[in-house]
Amino acid sequence: MSPEVVDHPARRRFELETPSGLAVLDYARSGTRLKLLHTEVPEADRGRGLGSRLVEGALMKVREQELKIVPICPFVRAWLAQHPEMGFMVAEHP
Repeated sequence: MSPEVVDHPARRRFELETPSGLAVLDYARSGTRLKLLHTEVPEADRGRGLGSRLVEGALMKVREQELKIVPICPFVRAWLAQHPEMGFMVAEHP
């Protein structure tokens, strides 16, 4: 079973345990919007799809809370470009 993405509101980030440490997606919440600020995956784990797994898991948690996202992080923006079916989650006015 693969690790699950965990939301840590006190730390304002989503986390995914990787073989080399934590992958994180930092965010800032404002009302019903979540600004996705920065994604970081341990260097030894890059290129293995863990960043994508982190973003996808985070978006599933955001969707459960019925929030909209403001994708500021370039990695998140690139991921969304490859997954246009998730575009409904993007806030119309950042």
